[in-house]
Amino acid sequence: MTDWPHLIRDVPDFPKPGIVFKDITPLLADRAGFAAAIDAMAQPWRDARLDAVIGIESRGFILGAALAYVLGVGFVPVRKPGKLPARTLSQEYALEYGSDHLHIHADALPKGARAVLIDDVLATGGTLLAAHALAERLGVAVVGAAVLVELGFLGGRQRWDAAAPLHAVLRY
Repeated sequence: MTDWPHLIRDVPDFPKPGIVFKDITPLLADRAGFAAAIDAMAQPWRDARLDAVIGIESRGFILGAALAYVLGVGFVPVRKPGKLPARTLSQEYALEYGSDHLHIHADALPKGARAVLIDDVLATGGTLLAAHALAERLGVAVVGAAVLVELGFLGGRQRWDAAAPLHAVLRY
């Protein structure tokens, strides 16, 4: 296994002053680092009998699609408004620097499907909670969630439903 956590860089004042953005693009560009990170994210879900990975826009797409491939399941995108072509369900959420909406296709998964939610970073938890709410509205059983990076000082884990496991590969 490669020493890959150093491939995540801090970008100060992005997307606005006072925010320190965790940039995973150097990790994504490193073949061994990316593979090690995906393997670490997949580990808790290997025996979970999943039907799909639900990836949250946008870096959650990259991680989620790779994770779905490794786990041998389907991939479902959760997107920002206006990005999905068919009928969608919408959920508002708060970020540490504003608010937005997420959408999922209304027919993305059948009721009773089992899925794990994937995103790159857990900050305040708003994005992950919105994706969880969308999955529940579809009747999907959320087996848990995984993020590459957890920013513990922002309290997102405290907002998460303790009944579903939350796996963070790295914590800051």
